Amino acid sequence: MRIHRYACWLGTLMLPAMLLAADPAPPPVKKDTMKPPVAPIRPFKVVGHNQTRTDNYYWLRERNNPEVIAHLKSENAYLDSTLAGVKPLRETLVNEFRKRIRQNDESAPWRKDGYLYYTRMVEGKNYPVLCRREGSMDAPEQVMVDGNKEGEGKSFFSIGSMDVSPDHKLLAWAADVVGRRRFTLRFRDLATGRDLAETLTDISSEVAWANDNKTVFYIRKDPQTLRAYQVWRHTLGTAPGSDKLIYEEKDTQFDLDIRRSKSGRFIFIESHQTLTGETLFLDANTPEGRFQVFEPRKRDRLYNVEHLGQYFFVRTNDQAKDFRLLRTPVTATTYQYWEEVVPHRPGTLLAGVQLFNEFLVMLERNAGVIRIHVQPWAGLPAYVEFSESAYSVNLTHNYDVATTLLRFEYSSLTTPKATYDYDLGTKERTLLKQDEVRGGFDSKNYVTERIYAPSADGVPVPVSVVYRKTTKLDGTAPLYQYGYGSYGISSDPAFSPYVISLLDRGFVYAIAHIRGGQENGRQWYEDGKLLKKKNTFRDFISVTEHLVKQKYADPKNVFAMGGSAGGLLMGAVMNMRPDLYRGIIAGVPFVDVVTTMLDDTIPLTTFEYDEWGNPGDQTYYEYMMSYSPYDQVEKKAYPNLLVTTGLHDSQVQYFEPAKWVAKLRAMKTDDNLLMMYTNMDAGHGGASARYKKYEEVALQYSFVLQLASRTATVSK
Repeated sequence: MRIHRYACWLGTLMLPAMLLAADPAPPPVKKDTMKPPVAPIRPFKVVGHNQTRTDNYYWLRERNNPEVIAHLKSENAYLDSTLAGVKPLRETLVNEFRKRIRQNDESAPWRKDGYLYYTRMVEGKNYPVLCRREGSMDAPEQVMVDGNKEGEGKSFFSIGSMDVSPDHKLLAWAADVVGRRRFTLRFRDLATGRDLAETLTDISSEVAWANDNKTVFYIRKDPQTLRAYQVWRHTLGTAPGSDKLIYEEKDTQFDLDIRRSKSGRFIFIESHQTLTGETLFLDANTPEGRFQVFEPRKRDRLYNVEHLGQYFFVRTNDQAKDFRLLRTPVTATTYQYWEEVVPHRPGTLLAGVQLFNEFLVMLERNAGVIRIHVQPWAGLPAYVEFSESAYSVNLTHNYDVATTLLRFEYSSLTTPKATYDYDLGTKERTLLKQDEVRGGFDSKNYVTERIYAPSADGVPVPVSVVYRKTTKLDGTAPLYQYGYGSYGISSDPAFSPYVISLLDRGFVYAIAHIRGGQENGRQWYEDGKLLKKKNTFRDFISVTEHLVKQKYADPKNVFAMGGSAGGLLMGAVMNMRPDLYRGIIAGVPFVDVVTTMLDDTIPLTTFEYDEWGNPGDQTYYEYMMSYSPYDQVEKKAYPNLLVTTGLHDSQVQYFEPAKWVAKLRAMKTDDNLLMMYTNMDAGHGGASARYKKYEEVALQYSFVLQLASRTATVSK
C-alpha cells in the first residue's frame, strides 16, 4: 500500500456550565511553571537557486546526537509541567473513552476459502488477537497471532500483513517493533502455533504467496530512504542468503507494492508514483517464472489490474480524468487489446471495483458523496441506498468471486460503524455487527449536516458538521475543525467514539472537504496540488469563516486540527490567518517543505515530486517557499499550539516539528501556549497500544478544553 505523509488525527467560548460541571476544573496555566526549552542557534546555510537561507535549527536532524534527544525530552517535560493542572481532566477523558468503547469486542467474521477469520480485543489488553475457525463459528477457535503475547515487553508493536498460504497451513505475518515501518516477516505453522526458524528483516509489510505453498515474494526497502525498491523471492527451507532478486525499481521516483489477485491465479508487482503506474504479473503456479510487464509505463497514466475468468480488468485514468474500466484477455495485455467496460463519466470518480462472477461492483464518488454501484454482468444497474446525506462506506473482505454477497462497512458522524452483507441479487441487507458505544450514547441526541462554504475563488467546499441537539447554533458554540486535503485522500465523515467527548461538552465538530482530496472527483485533487496547493489552505480558511458567519461557531473560540500533510495545512493557515483560531493541534506536521523536498536521502521525497513539486525547478521552489510553514514563520502573534511527533517517524521526520517549534518560540510575539510532545517510542501513527492511544487523544482534547473554559497564558 502506498505510504504518504498521511495521518488521520483528531473549537471555544465559555462552555455551557451544565456540561463543564462534570469535569475537574483546570486551574489557570501560570507563568511560573517550568521555563520553555530554548534550542541553541547554530546557523546552517541552505543554498538553492542562487538564494541562501539560514536554518538556525538544522542541527536538530542529528538523530543520534544526545543533545537532540535531551532537547526532545525537555520539550516533553515542559508540556507535562505546563499542563499539570489539566491532568485530572485528561484522566477523566481516558475514563470516558474506556467506558464508551467496548473493551471486550470481536469483529464480524469474514469467510475465505472455507475458514472464518476475525479479530478479538480483550479488556485490559492493548493489541488484537487474530483468530479463525474452520467451516463455521461453532468450530474450535484457532489463535493465529495473539498481539498481546507478541507485543509483551515492547514499547512499540504493530502487526502488518497476515497472509495464509493457499493450502491454509502456514501464516506469513509481519511486525514492526520500532514504528519506522521496517517489518520483520515470520512464518508460523498453524497446526502447532510455532514460528519456523527463518525470518526476513527490514522489509515492507506486504507479501504474496505462490501456489506451491513454499514460495513467498517480498519487498526490500532502501536502508536510507526507506523506499520500497526490490522484489525478492524466498523459498521456505532454503539456506540463508539464497533468496533471489526478482525485480528492482531503478527510478527513485517510483515505489513498489506486491499482491496476489483476488482469484489467486496471479501475482502482481505494482510500481507507481503520483502520476504514473506500471504493473508486472506472474502466474502464481509458476513461481520461478519471469514477471511480465502488463503495459509499459507512460507519463501521466495510472492503472491497476484485477483478474476474473479469462480477462484482466483495468481501472485507469487513460483518456479519463475520473477513471474508466476496461478489460483485456489474459493472453494479450498490452494497450491495443484493451476494450471498454465502463466509460469515463466526468464528475463521477471510479474509486474502486470488486469483481464477482455475476456482478461488477463499483465504488464511486459524485458531488462529494461516496456510492456503491452494482452492475450485473447481465441486467440493470442499481445503487445501494443510504438514508443519511453524509456518511462513510468501504468495501472489505470480499474474497469469493462466486458469491452474491457483498461485504461493506458503513458509518456516519452520528452512526457507529456497522458491518453488512448485501445480497447483490435480492438487494437484501443483513446487519452482521454494529459497534456498541456505551456510556449512555444515543445517536438520536446528535445532528449531522452536509453544508457548503464558498471558497475564496467562489467554488463551494463541502463541509460535514455534527453537534449535539442541545447545542445552540447562535454563535456561542466552540468549533473543532478538521482538515487534510492532500494526495487525493478523501476525509469521509466516519464515526469517532472520541469526538463524542467534545460534542457532549457543547462543541461543533466539522470536517472541511477541501481541495487536494478527491471528494469531488479527480479535478478536486488536481486543484489542490503542485502550483495550486494554496487552494487547500484558502479552502480551509473559507470554511472557518463560513461556519462563524452562519453562527455554527463563536469567532473567539475556534480550534483547528490536522495531521501529517494536514499538519502542513495547520502551519500554513496559522501563518495566513492566525487571528481566526484560538488554538491549533498539528500532528506529525510536514512543515519544512522546501528543505525536505530538496533532500533526496529523506524517506518519501523522490516519489512525491509530482505531489508538491521538485524544488530543483525554480518555479516550484519559489512557490513552495511562499507557503512552507517553517520558512514563513514571522515575528507576530500566533494561536495556542500543540504539536505532536514520533521519534521514529518514517513519513515526517521528528526534526521538522522540532525545528518549527524552536523557530516559533524564538519569533512569536504572544504569550499563548506553545508545546510539543514527542513519543519517544513510536512513529507516524503515534502509540501502538490502544490504552496509550486513549492517553494521546486525551492530551489533545484536554489542551482544547482548558482553553475553551478559560484564557490560559504562559511565557513564550
